[in-house]
Amino acid sequence: MPLKYSDALRNAQINAIETTAGATPILKIWAGTLPANCAAADVASNLMLCQIAVPTDFLTTAATGSATINGGPWTGTGHANAGAGTAATHWRLYTSAGTVPAVMQGDVTTDLVLNNVNIATGQTVSVTQFTIAAGNG
Repeated sequence: MPLKYSDALRNAQINAIETTAGATPILKIWAGTLPANCAAADVASNLMLCQIAVPTDFLTTAATGSATINGGPWTGTGHANAGAGTAATHWRLYTSAGTVPAVMQGDVTTDLVLNNVNIATGQTVSVTQFTIAAGNG
C-alpha cells in the first residue's frame, strides 16, 4: 500500500525546496536528453539554451501539497547555443554554483511552462508557469 501524507507534511516538503536551492538559485533550460536523475551530470551533447537567475523567494508558500511560481514571470535571454531557434526539452534548477547535482529537474511542458519553447539566440525567455505538487500515493 502506498504511503499517505498529511497536507502539513506535503507542504513542508515543498517549502524545503527553496531552502535547499539557496538564496540565488539558477534555472537552466536545455535541448536534448533529460539526465536520469538530479545527481547525473549534464548531458554533454545537450544544448543549454537559457540560464535564468531565479528570485530568492521563487515559490508561493505551499498549501494543500502544492506551490506555484512567485515573483514571475522569471526571464532570461536565449544563449548563443540556441541559434535561430531550438526546441527546449527540459530544465534543471541548481544552487548558485550552477553545477550538478541539480536541486530538481523536469520537462518544459508539464511543471514549468515557457512563453515559447523554441528559443533563439538573444530572445527573451519567460517562465510563465511553474507548479510543484507533492505526491500522496
